[in-house]
Amino acid sequence: MNSNPLMEPSANHSKSALLMLGIIFVAFTLRPAITSVGPLISEIRADTGISNGVAGLLTTLPLISFGLLSPFVPKIARKFGIELSIFIGLCILGAGIIIRSTDMIALLFSGTIFIGFGIAICNVLLPGIVKQSYPKKVGLLTGIYTLSMGICAGLAPGLSIPLSESLGLGWRMSLGIWILIVIIAICFWIPQIKKQSSSPVQLKSKQAGTSIWVSSIAWHVTLFMGLQSLVYFSVTSWLPEILQNQGFDIAIAGWMVTLLQFSGLPANLFIPVLADRLPNQKGIALGIGLVNFIGLLGLLISQNKVLTTICIILIGMALGAAISHGLTLIGLRAANAEQAANLSGMAQSVGYILAAVGPFVMGYLFDLFHTWTLPLMMLLIVTFLYTITGILAGRDQYVLQEKTKNRKEVSSKIV
Repeated sequence: MNSNPLMEPSANHSKSALLMLGIIFVAFTLRPAITSVGPLISEIRADTGISNGVAGLLTTLPLISFGLLSPFVPKIARKFGIELSIFIGLCILGAGIIIRSTDMIALLFSGTIFIGFGIAICNVLLPGIVKQSYPKKVGLLTGIYTLSMGICAGLAPGLSIPLSESLGLGWRMSLGIWILIVIIAICFWIPQIKKQSSSPVQLKSKQAGTSIWVSSIAWHVTLFMGLQSLVYFSVTSWLPEILQNQGFDIAIAGWMVTLLQFSGLPANLFIPVLADRLPNQKGIALGIGLVNFIGLLGLLISQNKVLTTICIILIGMALGAAISHGLTLIGLRAANAEQAANLSGMAQSVGYILAAVGPFVMGYLFDLFHTWTLPLMMLLIVTFLYTITGILAGRDQYVLQEKTKNRKEVSSKIV
């Protein structure tokens, strides 16, 4: 019996909605395992006896893992398909959260590495699946999933201290509780695996023999991603300690990280939509850099808690805009899902290895000089650099086709 063609639009709409829900719940898992660590660093350090520099590795190791695995993720997707690869990433992430929460220092760090591997797979493939499934709505869909990512990224640091101290769970259970959201995400993603089993999705290169690593645009996107990520992970890792140094209560300092994260939520949704509509994205990068520079400068010189709070909001707005813009650039600078996956792998390999330097160096500088002045000055310099690379990445061109006039000309040639 033939299916009723009148039912097909409804079925397609349901599948699209289910995929969108899956993307949203996968995005929920991509930051809490990292951002929940910052407010707990003092407690972890006191319990384990590690230094600030070593404690910084709890945020740095996932970034190194991102960098090491990201170049290979497109190959994994070509072998297993995008949907199954994301499922594998979620399982690795969940395993890492469980391992990290056990009562051994070695497992604390090895679990953190697994967390990085799991997030890396999902990080790299989400831009590709958005480009593949919603090619004409890259900005909107990127905005939706970065907004989702930002919501849980913001909740995690605020809940860390209440879960650990107020509920008496301790720092291990406070970190481990985020396995619940991974389990929910896996449940929402399983239908995509079933869909793939009947109609597998493979990434097929349309430009065989041409490496994305020779593209100047690809390098500008990569450096923008890396440098803005360096600032983001440095701030979210050490802001509680910086604020404690300025006289804030530790619980309030944790919620200030939540305020920082939530301040970026409107930009998570707005910036990708705006970027998708503009002929080029140079002005967006300039605006993001200026706001972040002002916020960091205020945090450096402020002696007033109200002014410090305003500066945190500005930093949050800028960093929320920056990560959304970086992920949107991956889609806008790619002509197809294959290029999006390859560019995402490049941007998140080199980019996150570069970002990994930030939290460790900030902790090391503080241990060395016992002041947050030099670490914050370092972030001001990095902000200037990512603004320049963001302007260069904002040119209206596809990677590997820099000689073409603009994206629209290339789009007309792509079947």
